[in-house]
Amino acid sequence: MIHDFDPVLIDFGILQIRWYSLAYIFGILAGWMYGKVIIGREILNKNQNDYSKNFDDLIGYIIIGVVLGGRLGYVIFYDPIFYLENISEIFKLWNGGMSFHGGLLGVIIATIIFSKIKGINFYYFADIISCVAPIGIFLGRVANFINGELFGKVSNLPWAIIFPEGGNFARHPSQIYEAVLEGAVLFLIINFLAIKKKLLLKPGYISGLFLIFYSIARIIGENFREPDVHLGYFFNYFSMGIMLSILTFLSGCCIIFYIKSNEQNN
Repeated sequence: MIHDFDPVLIDFGILQIRWYSLAYIFGILAGWMYGKVIIGREILNKNQNDYSKNFDDLIGYIIIGVVLGGRLGYVIFYDPIFYLENISEIFKLWNGGMSFHGGLLGVIIATIIFSKIKGINFYYFADIISCVAPIGIFLGRVANFINGELFGKVSNLPWAIIFPEGGNFARHPSQIYEAVLEGAVLFLIINFLAIKKKLLLKPGYISGLFLIFYSIARIIGENFREPDVHLGYFFNYFSMGIMLSILTFLSGCCIIFYIKSNEQNN
């Protein structure tokens, strides 16, 4: 199969509507709506209205965190030398270049700031964000596939695809693998634990488990994905995505350990 998707949905000449931009927009909207549903169903106390209103206000902070964190994360983690030599390119978001781990860090910082302003436990909102985040991840990975970027390694499987930027070799559609693992599967696992197992009642557990399970899914997906040409592998095996995912995995473990330790002390 040959990849022939157009990354531009509508071209008005001076303005283009791209699938990638729509993925961000619909991911945030869907996450916001589902987050409101979770609050309405799971937070059954007198503070429900406050949580709902605060979550509405938090969305603006999340958008800023995703965009700034995602862009600066890509600049710092993936191509710092290029951007130091071409500062103006940092602001050209339409040329692509966003880091999930950078966006994650941006959202965490934005949520911490918001929680401090409102005087609310950070983990209350972080857990809800963890429940809805896989929706945006799924749409983002599908958009990566439409863009023909972040493609996989050479493969002879029946569903392998020839990408325009990947030469004349059929490759794993690793973007779809990641959409399934980091999006659909992660969504089911996290929401099962949050809602069916009632872990939303224990602030922090869902946030830690999200980091752990996302990292596992990302590491699996990275094994099918072509590494960044200018970075290659660290120690002949670890891509930048794997390196960053190891850190998020350990961070998730630390959160779970911290919460359990506090429970035992109390």
